[in-house]
Amino acid sequence: MADRTTSRIVIDAPAAEIMSVIADFPAYPEWAGQVRGVRVVEEGPDGRASKVRFALDAGVIKDEYTLGYDWGEDQVSWHVVEGGAVVSELNGSYRLAPSGGATEVTYELAVDIRIPMIGMIKRKAEKVIIDTALKGLKKRVENR
Repeated sequence: MADRTTSRIVIDAPAAEIMSVIADFPAYPEWAGQVRGVRVVEEGPDGRASKVRFALDAGVIKDEYTLGYDWGEDQVSWHVVEGGAVVSELNGSYRLAPSGGATEVTYELAVDIRIPMIGMIKRKAEKVIIDTALKGLKKRVENR
């Protein structure tokens, strides 16, 4: 299992509003950085996506993969159910916690790819992915 990279951001909105943006997968290409396409493959009994197919274009890394999602009241986690040509593992989570009148969002991510890469460079790439996603999420939620 790959090491995890973690980052946090405070968003001026209630957790339920943030979770609704996180659960709106078709809108990801509008705010989630390198995500170029998303298709919900399967929904769980609660109506939320349980399997989602992603198309990623991060410059030199272009890939498609399917993630499985597990939803909780104030968190969601995901893992690869079908890797792509480059991405072999992609495990992560968003955890939401009250912070004054806002919500602190913690994003954890562990990525493993089929291309040999120095661990330090991989951690930096994870950090860029996380920071881009958190800033995009904050902007999307606060500008609704």
